[in-house]
Amino acid sequence: MSDESQQPIRLLLSDMDGTLLLPDHSLSQRTIDAVRSLREAGVSFSLATGRPPRAMLQTIEALGVDLPTAAFNGGTVVHPDGSLLVAHYLPAAAALMTLALFADQPEIEVWVFSCGDWLVKDATGPLVPREQHGLGYPPVVVESYEPYLARIDKIVAASNNTQLLVELEARLLAKVEGQAQVSRSQPVYLDVTAMQANKGQALATLAEFLGVPLEQTAAMGDGGNDPAMFHVAGLSIAMGQAQDEVKRQADVVTGANTEDGAAQAIERYILPR
Repeated sequence: MSDESQQPIRLLLSDMDGTLLLPDHSLSQRTIDAVRSLREAGVSFSLATGRPPRAMLQTIEALGVDLPTAAFNGGTVVHPDGSLLVAHYLPAAAALMTLALFADQPEIEVWVFSCGDWLVKDATGPLVPREQHGLGYPPVVVESYEPYLARIDKIVAASNNTQLLVELEARLLAKVEGQAQVSRSQPVYLDVTAMQANKGQALATLAEFLGVPLEQTAAMGDGGNDPAMFHVAGLSIAMGQAQDEVKRQADVVTGANTEDGAAQAIERYILPR
């Protein structure tokens, strides 16, 4: 984090769910207009999300994003034509430890993302419809995750028991320290990705690709996976509905996503510079 008044911003990297998107996963016209104003002002704009690349396409098209975007919390950075700029997979040993811990939890739905697919053992879980609505495509039912261990992008523990996810986060961090990133992208989702798969690394990769100094970048988000890019960016912006722990790690706090907080931040903190 840095003094938000010092540098002009040449690149904004934004989270999607809970930041740009409304609770129904749509974009407001004000947000669309704000992103268009960024491009007209010569400010580069891209996306960083826990979603897979396939689930970003509608938002990319609606906002006219023409730069590489970061999926799986930064584990995969994808060019607009679908080719990979960067790909980091979860080590098999860390994946096995994660799956073993989650398997003992009856309140947890375990999802694996690999090779472009969303894999589940049970497609009747209570949070599957929510995820399918957000992603825009259904899961693939498999008997075992072992055939996919070499190319796992992300493992998710999904549960309405948010306190259990907090406890699992602490337990898993101790088991996979130095091998994997563990963070709650949303209150009901605990994400596990490769160590290099974090939004801070994604921001650094994009800034280098574009030739933009990090002090002239901004990052905006609301979840537990967003402070990683807050700590790298020249200006960090937390959404108004974010948890206090996330807000404390940002330079400024904007309105909630239900109040067009992303557009407010662009208009107030980025365009004037």
